[in-house]
Amino acid sequence: MTIRSSELSSSLRGESAFRRWRWWLAALVVLLAAIGIYALVNKPGAAEPRASKQGPGQNPAARSLPVVAAPVKTGDIGVYLNGLGSVVPTYTVTVKSRVDGQLMRVLFQEGQLVHAGDLLAEIDPRPFQVQLEQAEGQLARDDALLKNAKVDLERYRVLVEQDSIPKQQLDTQESLVRQYEAALKMDQSQIDNAKLQLTYSRITAPVSGRLGLRLVDPGNMVHATDTNGLVVLTQLQPITVVFTIPEDSLPQVLKKLHAGDKLMVEAYDREQKVKLATGTLLTVDNQIDPTTGTVRLKALFKNEDGVLFPNQFVNARLLVDMKRDVTVLPLVAVQRGAQGPFVYVVNPDHSVSVRQVALGATQGDNAAVDSGVKPGDMVVVDGADKLRDGAKVDVQMGGAAPRRGPDGGGQRKGAAGEADAKPHG
Repeated sequence: MTIRSSELSSSLRGESAFRRWRWWLAALVVLLAAIGIYALVNKPGAAEPRASKQGPGQNPAARSLPVVAAPVKTGDIGVYLNGLGSVVPTYTVTVKSRVDGQLMRVLFQEGQLVHAGDLLAEIDPRPFQVQLEQAEGQLARDDALLKNAKVDLERYRVLVEQDSIPKQQLDTQESLVRQYEAALKMDQSQIDNAKLQLTYSRITAPVSGRLGLRLVDPGNMVHATDTNGLVVLTQLQPITVVFTIPEDSLPQVLKKLHAGDKLMVEAYDREQKVKLATGTLLTVDNQIDPTTGTVRLKALFKNEDGVLFPNQFVNARLLVDMKRDVTVLPLVAVQRGAQGPFVYVVNPDHSVSVRQVALGATQGDNAAVDSGVKPGDMVVVDGADKLRDGAKVDVQMGGAAPRRGPDGGGQRKGAAGEADAKPHG
């Protein structure tokens, strides 16, 4: 039987297409199987059953989270009132001339620290010296006239007793003596005034303090009525800080002041990280500002190191009470949640438990706790962001927790930035 060539060719093409279709089908099956295996292996929670099947001989610390813990202690916590303030000099004096004249010499340097009585400048003294000499000459002349009038008065008294002259002449002479005596007093006052003008020609520092920039150069004419003066002098030691507190806190402060207590005030820089100085509360203003609901307070600082400068902005902290022997924990251990503040307490089995705490006053790095923990408990101060209730931890003692400033923010380490008081115990 003879097979046509066209039929044979068609049969071969059909067989080739069928083979290609079987090859693509097999590849698709293999691809779907690979995808299914990958999804099964990477399914969430798939690794947990394998981990739970680890034998007791394996190291469980490999699953513990490293944390830094610190103990809860018993100590003292101060109750502070915070307020914004500025540095105000105890005295601010605009040094002026008290007489008119030419400024001859300026004996100070700008920014110089001077003491009360130091010579600052000199005004031409010659006009006042001339006035003094004139007054002294007038005094000498009137004194001679007075002496002569007194001699005549004694002579007239003798003559009146002898009835040689009328009594009216004696009375006239007595009146003349009294006139010369009054003239001497006027002459003496003129001398004293001239001496005073000479004294005023030497301008001295009225108080101790720091001088500002020179406002008048030598050679200029100065007058007692000049507005600007020669220089501005501010007293820096001691110096004051004026700050405000809410009016609701005023009764607590007044109670302490009326009891005679000296309240401590601390001045911090703008970022509340560096304590600048420590002083005492001086006084309270006599009225409340109705627009802000605050009252002004003034504190006195010795400022021996000169760190406080006039018109400098500071954050003031007034210590109004000290709570003794309270439960204290590091402030960095406190976490915030929907139920309020809480801490992670390290249990003896190296697990952690969540404890809700009731916070009291805070001071520096520490906070008083009214309930939730007790002295001796270990609380997590670093690494708490990955913890959950019941999680296993690897406690690392001796780690340094981040510091906080007076307001609870970060605080740099250093002599000036150390927390102001540490709990005892």
